[in-house]
Amino acid sequence: MRTEICKKLGIETPIFAFTHCRDVVVAVSKAGGLGVLGAVGFSPEKLKEELDWIDAHIGDLPYGVDVVIPQKYEGMGEMDPDKLESMLKGMVPQEHHDFAAKLLSEHGVPEWPDKDDEMGLLGWNEAMASQLINVALERPNCRLIANALGTPPADIIKQVQDSGRLVGALCGRVKQAVQHKEAGLDFIIAQGGEGGGHTGDVGSIVLWPQIIDAVGDTPVLAAGGIGDGRQMAAAMCLGAQGVWTGSLWLTVEEAEAEPAQKESYLSATSEDTIRSRSWTGKPCRMLKNAWTEAWEQEDTPDPLGMPLQGLVTADGIRRTHHYAAKGECQKVAFNPVGQVVGQIKDIESSRRVVERLLFEYADSITHVNELLEEA
Repeated sequence: MRTEICKKLGIETPIFAFTHCRDVVVAVSKAGGLGVLGAVGFSPEKLKEELDWIDAHIGDLPYGVDVVIPQKYEGMGEMDPDKLESMLKGMVPQEHHDFAAKLLSEHGVPEWPDKDDEMGLLGWNEAMASQLINVALERPNCRLIANALGTPPADIIKQVQDSGRLVGALCGRVKQAVQHKEAGLDFIIAQGGEGGGHTGDVGSIVLWPQIIDAVGDTPVLAAGGIGDGRQMAAAMCLGAQGVWTGSLWLTVEEAEAEPAQKESYLSATSEDTIRSRSWTGKPCRMLKNAWTEAWEQEDTPDPLGMPLQGLVTADGIRRTHHYAAKGECQKVAFNPVGQVVGQIKDIESSRRVVERLLFEYADSITHVNELLEEA
């Protein structure tokens, strides 16, 4: 099943897998889809290390890299990462650091052993994202760059396209999709509000066809609420050229998440997620827990904007990921995921997930065709 965007990328099936795990990137690309490595949180040096590993294991297959350049953020315009970080650190109230540290301590999350090993900015800005893109574009097999928040700057769009790659971006509103098209993006990812991570509040089944109609011949990938082949079939029937999936890969065999974090996902229902600004500063869907509830109370600090809130929470993201099973870590852990978490009950290989999606897709299309024949 090869749509036009599949042909451009040289992949066999229109399944795009957003993941922070290099093993998943390789496994999905080898299964015929396209693995896309989420680079936020990586330094340029760390991204180089991850891409070195991918290149050594993926053969001649393509993959993508996803960065985060918000349309608006504190410090926008400063392109020196060190100056930006220094400036932003001075804008964070101490009470926010104290509150975050208190929550982690109260729930028994161990301290990071190296006090001098600070996380700093996680890449939610153009200064750092542009460096990550430079690293990605050095790799011949990296065929796609995506921006998770807003239309990329014009110079970055030109840089990616001049290199022969495709560049696209996510959006949760029709007007944002139109802005993407007018900026000349090669594809658009329409993400419904039920998706994991940074989302809007319009549901997928309403959003997808509106965006597809609004952007004309620009390819659209459907995201948000895709947990099996039936939902993939719905997206394709509405005119999408592929599906952009994320939550599906959080619990696969190749995912690097600790067993305790995987269990949080596997035991959750679709009602257990919430859109919260408590980790990144922008509305982000995740599992709700004591952390998300604490930041919503009237007598606690309000989350800061992006990327300031990330400076507050970076240490917590690292610690709750690394020490997932310690103390009551999962009560204050950052577990981003979409509402399809309620459908994820088993640990499968990445290849099996791709195969299952395609089988379920085919069964869905056959079912609909049989209904037409009966009529």
